[in-house]
Amino acid sequence: MKPCEEEEEEQGGAAAAGGGGDPWKECAELAVQLALRAGQIIRKALTEEKQVSTKTSAADLVTETDHFVENLIISVLKEKFPSHRFIAEESTAAGSKCVLTDSPTWIIDPVDGTCNFVHRFPTVAVSIGFAVNRELAQQKQAFDQPPPPTLAYACHIVAIFRSHMRTASTPSSHYISKALILTEIGPKRDPATLKLFLGNIERLLKAQAHGVRVIGSSTLALCHLAAGAADAYYQFGLHCWDLAAATVIIREAGGTVIDTSGGPLDLMSCRVIAAGTREMAMFIAQEIQTIHYRRDDEN
Repeated sequence: MKPCEEEEEEQGGAAAAGGGGDPWKECAELAVQLALRAGQIIRKALTEEKQVSTKTSAADLVTETDHFVENLIISVLKEKFPSHRFIAEESTAAGSKCVLTDSPTWIIDPVDGTCNFVHRFPTVAVSIGFAVNRELAQQKQAFDQPPPPTLAYACHIVAIFRSHMRTASTPSSHYISKALILTEIGPKRDPATLKLFLGNIERLLKAQAHGVRVIGSSTLALCHLAAGAADAYYQFGLHCWDLAAATVIIREAGGTVIDTSGGPLDLMSCRVIAAGTREMAMFIAQEIQTIHYRRDDEN
């Protein structure tokens, strides 16, 4: 019996033991299939009318497609791997606990970039990450950028994306004066938060960064970094489901992912710095001021 079909205790041990093969291959293959299937649903829904609701703020949006895609992914995975646990964006918003344990855990963002999706702005992704023993599994993570079909199928799933990686560190990754930096605003829009957000951008521009970009999808921004299209990314107010799959992609591309304090990444802390080099990540950690958000596991 494969690890994905065994009891939780055996699953954790099998993953920790490693071995010559990939003990989670069956999980990865199904996740990739689901990411592609979900991407097709999102691509079709992008141009259709949507039922839009808000969650934590007027800018924190959710649609029926978010719920449909999340339910689809979880139902298929749960049927195949009934002992696995799940952390997913819309389930957490509805009251499910966001707790990472030693058990094999799927971490799912059904539509990353929902605001873009609502406005038919085609920068949207579905992300399916996987963690074992509270660590992101260093195996294939499923990720699909649905629209448009001609854009970036080099990054639509890791199975394909991996052949285009190993480029996170570029010549500009070492110098802030040559860097293109990505970030996201986060759901808070109160005056104090906006002052800190704009102040952080100002600090990086005063350090002579080439530019700072906001594209509306944390997952895609991180994958652009892994592909060498940007040199760094930082954000306060993102969640574990925004990070789980993309963090593995960046690390496998040779990049660095850390906490905004400069310490190791804490997946539940709702903050991150990623860069092509550790030197760049540490420089940004020293420059930016903290915007405080509640941890995912405190909700």
